[in-house]
Amino acid sequence: MRRLAVCVWLAAMPALAGAALAFDNGQYDNVPPDIRAWFKSVMAPNGVPCCDISDGHRTDYDVRDGTYWVPIEGQWMAVPERAIIRDRGNPVGQAVVWYVHHRGAIIISCFVPADAV
Repeated sequence: MRRLAVCVWLAAMPALAGAALAFDNGQYDNVPPDIRAWFKSVMAPNGVPCCDISDGHRTDYDVRDGTYWVPIEGQWMAVPERAIIRDRGNPVGQAVVWYVHHRGAIIISCFVPADAV
């Protein structure tokens, strides 16, 4: 089953950073329009909108043997190459990861490094 969520810039709202789903119905006035537009426009390399199925979460990351790793819900996970977005820029200044829970697993759908250009 696919859940449809409208993206929110969780980085602007630390109190919501741990929320599973956050809906942007215009209630977050402190999110600049350009940042809101960026989050809604980011697409995975396969053409699927990142915000179509999950919210973006700002994150720390590590690079191990050329692979990005991110902490998600207390565990470090390798970011699959198919999820890495390098050509959309990053106005947030921190890495952002989008993921979903599917059949008991965490699936990383999109990842934008902090220094994406």
